[in-house]
Amino acid sequence: MRCVVLALFLTVPALAQQPTLLLWPNGNPEPSKVVGPEIDPSTDANRIVSGKLTVRVTNVSKPSLAVYSPEPANNNGAAALVFPGGSYIRLSYNLEGTEVCDWLNSLGMTCVLVKYRVPEEGHYPENVEDLEDAQQAMRLTRAHASEWHIDPNRLGVIGFSAGAHLAAILSTHPDFQGKTVPASTIDARPNFQMIIYPGWLSGSDGKVNPALLPNQQTPPTFLLQAENDYTAHVENSLVYFQALKDAKIPAELHLFTQGGHGFGLRPTELPISHWPALAETWLHTIHILGPAGAVGRP
Repeated sequence: MRCVVLALFLTVPALAQQPTLLLWPNGNPEPSKVVGPEIDPSTDANRIVSGKLTVRVTNVSKPSLAVYSPEPANNNGAAALVFPGGSYIRLSYNLEGTEVCDWLNSLGMTCVLVKYRVPEEGHYPENVEDLEDAQQAMRLTRAHASEWHIDPNRLGVIGFSAGAHLAAILSTHPDFQGKTVPASTIDARPNFQMIIYPGWLSGSDGKVNPALLPNQQTPPTFLLQAENDYTAHVENSLVYFQALKDAKIPAELHLFTQGGHGFGLRPTELPISHWPALAETWLHTIHILGPAGAVGRP
């Protein structure tokens, strides 16, 4: 496998980005197991997706967030943290990251792109580092809400694949307290979540993974997946939607016959490529876009 040292400033389109913040400026809560610098592990076989270059990153030992703001005149105060996917091994940094920020900015929303620790052995509850990074990213964003012109009551999360799993974990366990992380009074609960072609939501018994069972913390949810997703499998969305319904959490589910996995927002000839328009309508429906104040804690 050919790997190259990552140079995002050369390969990722420049947006209106504010300075990047380390999630843990005084050091990670747990000792890092990552050896070596951040690299792009893409190969010639997977470098091109839907006719465009795809940038990935792995060996993330210093998790961070980067803020992409819309034009000031178009900023409506809504915002979302974005968790790229990559099986907790790598992050699909432009396909499921900066390109999502570009779309959110076009809606007048601020995008907070999270580079969480990868690769990791396992994930919550066996490994809590992913959840800790997600919580810290949400708390840092709320702490800087005024500075970044964000309404802290219209702040959600969008995740893709493994990132969708992480979004669901955060939405289920925003109050989780790790042994090595100082307690915080800043709320880590998202006000909405968008779960795009998720993995690991269904358990071995065909029901929702017990660690992700929705509760009263879980916010309104948008779900999207293709029936022919042979990587994450559509059952993840089906069982999670049923669990949301049983918990009386407002949820919207979109399933398409074709689309596969890992398509992001890149246009194809398939109907699933129009999902951003469905998501934008949903954001208006739950008053994230439009009148503020209708989405928050019950």
